[in-house]
Amino acid sequence: MDNQQNNSWDEISNDVSEIKKKIKDKVVSENSIDDLKDSFQLTLENSKEILKNLITAVDETVKDEEIRSETKEIIKKISNELNELIEDGKNKVGDLLNKEEE
Repeated sequence: MDNQQNNSWDEISNDVSEIKKKIKDKVVSENSIDDLKDSFQLTLENSKEILKNLITAVDETVKDEEIRSETKEIIKKISNELNELIEDGKNKVGDLLNKEEE
């Protein structure tokens, strides 16, 4: 009987250790996800600021109205493309992480 009790306690101890490991892995994974989301957001904000500063520089330095207008239009297109790429990347990462959780 003592041997059976010891085996039961060993099994319980192993189960608890396994659950503890899964919880730890989940917490690390969730922290990584949050860090990745923050990084994407920071990248997006920095990119927007750089492009905004570039438009301001164009406004202040380019005297030819046609060139200024075309340059600003190109910068806006770059900004839109960058936003789409970052959003697409966030969605793909989110999808991958959701698949891993399942």
